[in-house]
Amino acid sequence: MAFQEQCCVKEECGDDNITECTVKTEEYETSIDTITNEGIAVQLKEEDEEQKVSEETPENTEYNEETTNRSFHRVLVLTEASNKEKTANSNLYHCPQCEKTFAKMQFLKTHLRVHTGEKPYGCLHCGRRFSHLASLTGHRRTHTGEKPYQCFQCGKRFALSGSLKLHERIHTGEKPYQCLQCGKSFSRHAFLKKHQRMHSGEKPFCCLECGKRFSHPSSLKDHEGSHTGGKPYSCSECGRQFSHPSSLKVHERIHSGEKPYHCTQCGKNFSHLTSLKIHVRIHTGERPYQCSQCGKGFSHAGLLKGHERIHTGEKPYHCTQCGKSFTQSSALKVHQRIHTGEKPYRCSECDKCFSHPGSLKIHQRKHTGEKPYQCEQCGKSFYRSWYLKVHQRIHTEEKEVSSS
Repeated sequence: MAFQEQCCVKEECGDDNITECTVKTEEYETSIDTITNEGIAVQLKEEDEEQKVSEETPENTEYNEETTNRSFHRVLVLTEASNKEKTANSNLYHCPQCEKTFAKMQFLKTHLRVHTGEKPYGCLHCGRRFSHLASLTGHRRTHTGEKPYQCFQCGKRFALSGSLKLHERIHTGEKPYQCLQCGKSFSRHAFLKKHQRMHSGEKPFCCLECGKRFSHPSSLKDHEGSHTGGKPYSCSECGRQFSHPSSLKVHERIHSGEKPYHCTQCGKNFSHLTSLKIHVRIHTGERPYQCSQCGKGFSHAGLLKGHERIHTGEKPYHCTQCGKSFTQSSALKVHQRIHTGEKPYRCSECDKCFSHPGSLKIHQRKHTGEKPYQCEQCGKSFYRSWYLKVHQRIHTEEKEVSSS
């Protein structure tokens, strides 16, 4: 026959009280007002960024009866076990599933949803469900457009405090995640995981059409467009189409001239983050990509791949208009502008357009007066390397005449 027994165990945990609940078993029904351990020390173990408990998560959260019984049953088992073990860290709350430790019972209760899959918080707009109230609060801002967290450095606003924290590392240079293989550091855990696939060779993302595998989901998404032929994202300036919105965004910087990535060493600006990373290697001298044939080093993988075709003679990129072949896709793209007449690079001084960024750079020296190529014989300077080579022939001929 079932019976009821009142039990009250006192806990020293600051002002944190667990609301009254009822735990049911087959033999008895126990009413618990407060569950605590004596001498509870508070020390919160850092979790992954995606699973951190936000400050916005309330200490007392309403649950349905089934969820409450299950969660508190776990807590009771945990508390009983920790009392028996009497370990050095018995002042912390231990998760019985993965052995993570928490300073407060509420943090442990929230963490348990990782294992149970419980998502008690639902969005009234789209029905999507979340395990944390803070996650739901942040998600609602996608509907309202609210961005309450602002960066003091650049003014950019964010919907989530975690997103702001990650963004601020761009300004501080903080890179807390380090690769144990090569020592390289990263500002985000996701970036480290992606980098580690270079060492492991892991390619977990598979194309369902052809079976080709990729190390990153965005690479897979771009590849899938090659099967469907779909390029739904079109440039409003030149009409060029892209299979991914991020590719369009990068392309549009050609027209706008936007260069948001800044080199702290020399002040040079870049339109793409990867371009800045490659450029920085000029200052550091880093050349991590080495040719197995001749030992020559390169600052990025694309240059090495293109260089290796010198040894193999491979020219895989063919022009459909004239049949001419190229060792690199970038060379083919520049060549194709001969047929299309496309000149996407515009001079801001005189509006003259060019098909290649290098041609625009050389042209701009006419306006700036920059002449980086200097003759070692007479000190005369030129704004094109070709003009210097032509000039040097004068000195070569003079030497030949004097020697004869």
